[in-house]
Amino acid sequence: MKIREGFILREVGGQPVVVAVGSASQFFNGMVRLNATSEFLFEKLQKDTTEDELVKAVVDKYDVEEETARKDVQSFIETLAKPGIIEE
Repeated sequence: MKIREGFILREVGGQPVVVAVGSASQFFNGMVRLNATSEFLFEKLQKDTTEDELVKAVVDKYDVEEETARKDVQSFIETLAKPGIIEE
């Protein structure tokens, strides 16, 4: 899975957000605010990756248990999948 073309990371008011540009803005005209962990995951999703690779990256970077990391990763993936920001 990876970020669909047309979605970019920007900073608005000191907060990282995902916005649609170009043709992607025809079906998504909002923004998704990110925290530090979700910004890290968004950057990882710029290249094709798996859920397991994302979980490992979170465990390595933030020193959290795998179960916690997996729940966070799954929640983030669901958040991006609903508006079509990621493609499988």
